[in-house]
Amino acid sequence: MIWFENIRLSYGDKVVFPGESLHIAPGERAALMGPSGSGKTSLLRMAAGLTKPTSGRVQVNARRLAYAFQEPRLMPWRTAAENVNAVLSDQPATMPEARRWLAAVGLSEAADKFPAELSGGMKQRLELARALAYDGDLLLLDEPTKELDAETKRVIMLLLKEHVRGRTLLMATHDMAEATVLAERIYVIDRDGILPAQMQ
Repeated sequence: MIWFENIRLSYGDKVVFPGESLHIAPGERAALMGPSGSGKTSLLRMAAGLTKPTSGRVQVNARRLAYAFQEPRLMPWRTAAENVNAVLSDQPATMPEARRWLAAVGLSEAADKFPAELSGGMKQRLELARALAYDGDLLLLDEPTKELDAETKRVIMLLLKEHVRGRTLLMATHDMAEATVLAERIYVIDRDGILPAQMQ
């Protein structure tokens, strides 16, 4: 599903990856862990085709790719329901489905609000609702519960655990508990490269 082959990524004098390889098989659920700035988001962006490696090759075989960004990429001129409906048909016929996804992430009462009226945690849940509604066979999640309180996080984790079944998942997180619940493989990024972690 995803092949990173001998990728080198640098920004000016800073080398993020000196030449790393990683393969995520179809249907595999993988989590990336490591300190801030280690390259977790860069790997997700390369998988999505938003960042090109300095050298090496990235190949992704996916029918539909859904991406929930760490910093929500919402359309400020559209309501929460309209943001979700945009990845469905963007037609009135699918608006009920968009509202069902909002209900699933606990945002029913915010359906007609604009992103500027939402808190950081609400925006993150809206970003997730939109990514899940898109129904990709490859799901990229960047710190999906970073802005959520403990109870909201519990609800969202249950939703994600159900949704990722049968899909390929590549997720960046700082939360080991989150990684072990959603992923079957965990990779740690540090100065020695991208290394598989031991699952408990």
